[in-house]
Amino acid sequence: MKICDLGLQTFDSVWQQMLTFTLARDANTPDELWLVEHHPVFTLGQRGKMEHVLNPGDIPVVQTDRGGQVTYHGPGQLVAYVLIDIRRRNLNIRQLVTALEQTVIQLAKHYNIIANSRCDAPGVYVDGAKLSSIGLRIKRGCSYHGLALNVNMDLEPFKRINPCGFADLTMTQLADLGGATELTTIKPLLIEHLRRAIAA
Repeated sequence: MKICDLGLQTFDSVWQQMLTFTLARDANTPDELWLVEHHPVFTLGQRGKMEHVLNPGDIPVVQTDRGGQVTYHGPGQLVAYVLIDIRRRNLNIRQLVTALEQTVIQLAKHYNIIANSRCDAPGVYVDGAKLSSIGLRIKRGCSYHGLALNVNMDLEPFKRINPCGFADLTMTQLADLGGATELTTIKPLLIEHLRRAIAA
């Protein structure tokens, strides 16, 4: 799997690059993992409802083609986009979601943070607060979009929405749980645990 560290980017530009890559790939195209931070943006899933965007203020709202409802991306959050041929890897969508959840759960465990998934709502949680959100799209048997892991960011914008469509859902981040505060520290751990989870 090729690793691409894109740094700080606008959401729209990376979304279009993901779509272009996915539509252009063939059966021999290597899978890729894109790591990125985004400028502040609220993103709505394909069936996301604007009623969950309570008070966006000056932060743009973008309707996307991923699954899920509304979330926030901003600096200090590590976003991992998984551009994977799931047919070639004999994965289904549920198995890929589980692999992404296990990636974050094992990463959190590295810092002695007990995290878990929920059967009723994709993502990773710590004591009921959401640490990581997951939203995917499958096209022609290949995935794009991925997971967003809150590392060390301003969580205030999450109060302007119903995160993932849930009113009063509290968001948390690694820095507040005793984990690492720098994305440069987190990236190699995420890559390692994702590779293991997908191969499992």
